[in-house]
Amino acid sequence: MLMGDVICVFRVMPESPEIFDEMKKSLESLSPQRLEEEPIAFGLKALKFTKIIPDEEGFLDDLENKLKSIKGVQSIETLTVSRSL
Repeated sequence: MLMGDVICVFRVMPESPEIFDEMKKSLESLSPQRLEEEPIAFGLKALKFTKIIPDEEGFLDDLENKLKSIKGVQSIETLTVSRSL
């Protein structure tokens, strides 16, 4: 039985505004379907990272680990995980 794909959306917070552009380039290297800047406060921005991955065991954990390992990432928050159509 085919499981299909899931759409994952994460909020990625940088350690500081100075490292934002470098972090954004690193995130782009993961080929997201969408990467949006999200103003937070006092000039700080987060990135909403959207990626479609297979709905199979291990893929979500692998993606989270890749996001966390990027230089300049302070934290990631899973906003949504839903089945694609």
